[in-house]
This record gives sequence, C-alpha cells and structure tokens, in this order.
Amino acid sequence: MADSPLLSARMKWEKLGFVYRPNGESAWRSHSALQPTPFLLDQTTIRVFVGFRDETGASRIGAVDVDAANPTKVIRVSKDPVLDIGEPGTFDDNGVVPCAAVEREGKVYLYYSGYQLARKVKFLAFGGLATSSDRGGSFTRYKKVPIFERTAEEPLFRAIHCILFEGSVWKAWYSAGTEFVEINGIPHPVYDTRYIESADGVRFAGSGEVCIPLQHADEYRVGRPSVIRTGDVYRMFYSWATTKSALALGYATSKDARQWVR
Repeated sequence: MADSPLLSARMKWEKLGFVYRPNGESAWRSHSALQPTPFLLDQTTIRVFVGFRDETGASRIGAVDVDAANPTKVIRVSKDPVLDIGEPGTFDDNGVVPCAAVEREGKVYLYYSGYQLARKVKFLAFGGLATSSDRGGSFTRYKKVPIFERTAEEPLFRAIHCILFEGSVWKAWYSAGTEFVEINGIPHPVYDTRYIESADGVRFAGSGEVCIPLQHADEYRVGRPSVIRTGDVYRMFYSWATTKSALALGYATSKDARQWVR
C-alpha cells in the first residue's frame, strides 16, 4: 500500500463534531459512548463498538453502525448490549469497554477492558476477550477471568487496545500502569504503551516491553494505541495527556513494531 498524504508526518485533522450522542433513550445507555472501536462489517457499513454508561457509571458494550462512505451518518444503534457486565465478583462486574475488534477464521474477537471497583484505589481494569459468530451482533465471553491478567510490573490496569495478526504471530499493543495521580482532587490512572506477542491471540506470557514511554514528569498517560501498517512502516495513533493539559492525539512510526519515534 503506497503512503498517502493523510499518513504523512504533517497530517491535518478537521473536527466534524459528534457522530452519535446518547440522549437517555435507554437506561443501559443513558449517557456516554466510550472508546469507539471500529470494525468493518461490510463494504458499506462500519460497526463501531462503544461503551455505554448507565446512571451509576457502569458501562456495557453496544454498537453504532455508520455509513462506510460517510461515517458521520448513523444507520443503526443496538437496542441491547452486545456484551453486558460480568457476574458479581468478577473482574468486569462494574463495566466493560471495547478496546479492539478483529476478525479471524470466521469469528470476531473483541478485546475489552473489564472494570472492578476497589477500596484503596479508584478501580482495577484488566483485559478480557469475547467472541462473536454473528459479525458482532452478540458476544460470548471466552472465559470469566481476564486473558490479560495483572503482572508484578503491571498490577493495577492492563488492557490490549490494538492487535494485528501477521504471519503466525499476534502483535498486540496495550496500556498498563501501576498507580494513580491526583489532578484537581480527582485520581487519574498513570500508564504508558507497551508491546507483546502471542501465538494464538489468547495466551500472553509475562509482561511486554514499553514502546511509548512517558516523556517527561508532567506526562501521566500515553495509551489507546491504534496501529496500521503501510508498506514496511508501522504507524500509531495514540492519546496522551499531562497533568496540565487535556487529552490529545499523538502519532508515532516504527520499522519493527517495537521501537517508536513520536
């Protein structure tokens, strides 16, 4: 695939405003549409998985279908969750948020973050996996426990946000962290972006390697990586923020999927 001007280092973005905004039409999606995660349903439709919050703040995953030729045009919004919260006491009993959706051997693999409330920190979040045989119309959990569990280096939050299958390897980029920082009296998770590989997309051994580290003392989050490959170059779009600035869009490139230049 030849490089396009839109993929150059001098990209210019135009804000188009809200594509979809919940208006309280349903109790389970009364407000918020978190972490939109696109999946090409067919040549005319993009299915965007989102985390809809209820009045308590718990998120369930639904879908918003948009026109592939004009993604600002909404075609359909799911009436029911495609993936509900987990059973009481499980790692995702206080919310599920989509992270990455890929198709493999006739199934859609949905990697998601599962949230659980804690007493001494704001929350814990770890990576789950659900699969669909109906193109994302409904999902079944792969298991009731995380496939992306905590490690000694990543004890509080750890979730895959992008995964590509190349050759015989699943290449995954994820966010992980160990602490919270208080900003204006509100605790925020501190995390960076890391890389790990898997033979089957389900089992991941140990901790990965940091590929987009925090850049300076004020930066506290670098995450939500989305990676595409054009020719021999990997290109990553990610979010970042400092304790003094709002969340912003970042861009980095890599030749080997591991070492990145912001």
